[in-house]
Amino acid sequence: MPIERTFQDLSTQLRKLHDTFLALRLTVVEDKPLKGDAALVDQLEDSILDQMGLLDEGRKAAEGALKAVGHPLDLSRARLALTICQERFHGIEQQFTADLVSYEKLKDLASLGARGGEWRMWANSVKQGIEQCRQPLDDASKALAACWQEIAERVGMTSISVQATNIGQKIVTEAAEAKDMVGEGIT
Repeated sequence: MPIERTFQDLSTQLRKLHDTFLALRLTVVEDKPLKGDAALVDQLEDSILDQMGLLDEGRKAAEGALKAVGHPLDLSRARLALTICQERFHGIEQQFTADLVSYEKLKDLASLGARGGEWRMWANSVKQGIEQCRQPLDDASKALAACWQEIAERVGMTSISVQATNIGQKIVTEAAEAKDMVGEGIT
């Protein structure tokens, strides 16, 4: 696959992840029951917004990396941009694990759903929305790995290896060379 297509796929996967987080946020905030309030709603929204902020930064870095692999190819700039994207994505994965799918958060979500009625439906929708984030996260992770592989392969193609096999020098002048030839019977 051409390097530009690999980096374009990364941008596409990050956009899909953004769309999934946006849908989750809408479920958490807009679909919550009108009666009653829960601190968990605010905690989930804050976490999702934090992750979306990191994702926006990662997407900008991915776009920069995509431009860098265009013409003229600038692998150094692509590597730096991809590093930023990777760091932001790693932050998203950490927050997703700690704030959305941790045992404590899922237990809190189940407790809120135990109120019954609209809260049960809301909790089930939120849980389903969280589960729907897993595949886009995995796809984006694979796209990042493919970009790193492309960079590694390109760097490997352009490297130059120098290997010394002898130590020292032998300097021979033409006169000395001719003398050796005459001495051996070569004329």
